Parts: sequence; structure tokens; C-alpha cells
Amino acid sequence: MDDLHDSDSSPVWAIFSDLMAALVGILVLVLVWVIGIQLELSQSLEEEKARRVAEEQRRQALEEALADPLASGRVTFRDGRIGISGSVLFQLNSDQLQPEGEELLRDLAKPLQVFLDQHDELLMVSGFTDDLPIQPGNRRYQDNWGLSAQRALTVTRTLINQGMPADQVFAAAFGPHQPVVPNDSDTTRAQNRRVELTTVPRQGAKVSTAQHASQAEGADGNG
Repeated sequence: MDDLHDSDSSPVWAIFSDLMAALVGILVLVLVWVIGIQLELSQSLEEEKARRVAEEQRRQALEEALADPLASGRVTFRDGRIGISGSVLFQLNSDQLQPEGEELLRDLAKPLQVFLDQHDELLMVSGFTDDLPIQPGNRRYQDNWGLSAQRALTVTRTLINQGMPADQVFAAAFGPHQPVVPNDSDTTRAQNRRVELTTVPRQGAKVSTAQHASQAEGADGNG
């Protein structure tokens, strides 16, 4: 009888042992998976931390390069973008550079070029307008897209004439879109009539150019 009982219990213990081994194996796999996820998250966090540190160092370097224009109050620097009031550069509804604007761009050209060379980046010149339509008698521009584009091109060409290599700078137009403040008064509209200079990595420049081209095509398609 004892032999019979032992023979009956042996398969049970064998099955139990197999189940325990399988559970241990599953737990090990889950533990390995969790550790792998934690390592990936830790690596991602470290990469993001390094990216933010590099971005902050880049921003500080650019701010230091523009110390004199910033101190004079002729330009603003916010979120990595250099802002120039449209009234400093141009008269209302014009893309002809004023003497004050030309002097300012001359002061900006050299420090910007040094920064671009040091960081292997490009300069995007963006033109913006307010929301008021072009005056009916103005035949030079079809709309605010045209005005903002011509102003951006004027600044781009001036920087090139001041010695900045043509392959380091490109122009973009946004028309009345992306205002910094609501267009609800003469004062706020004046703030939105502006040109911004933004440094971009060379790798991202092609993407930015393609996006702006798509925006312009969409605007033309909408009339």
C-alpha cells in the first residue's frame, strides 16, 4: 500500500515542481523586463537632462553674444528668439530698411555670425505683420504674407551684405499669424509688426524650410 501511495504522489510533486519552475521563470522574465524598462527610462531622463543643459548653455551663449544690442533696448530676447520691432526697421507698409534698422543689423551681423560658426547653426529670419489688411492703394504687396516675406528678405539680404555667408541664413514669412499679443489696439499691433531672428540646427533647417513652404502654398491655395 505504501508503495502504491508513493507512486500516486510522485506525479503530483513532479507537476508541482514544474509549475514552480515555470512561475520562477516567468518572475525572472518579468524582473528582467522591469529592469530593462527602468534602464531605458533612466537613460531617457539623462539624455533629456543633457539636452536641456545644452540648450540652456546655447541660449546663454547667444544672449552673451548679443549683450550690447540687448543692453541698448533695441532688441528683445525671449525663448531663444531675437525680436526686432518693425518700427525700428521699416516704415508702415514698407519693406525699405530705415537707417536706424540698417545700423542695428550691422551691429547684430558679426556676433550672430560668430555664434553660428561656433555652434554650426543657421539663422532663420521671420517676418510678421499685424492683422490689418494692406491698404487698397498699395500695389506692391498683395497681402500681409507678401509684406512679411519682403521684410524678411530685406533683413536677410542686409545681413548677407554685412558679411554673413548666404548659406547660413534663410527667410520665412508668417504674415498676420502667430501674434505675440492680441491685435486689439494700435499699441499691440505695433508689437506684432516685427522681425524675429532664430538660430536653428543645420539638421532642422531643411524641415523648417519645408514646413514654411507648405504653409505658404496653403495660404496661396486659400486665396
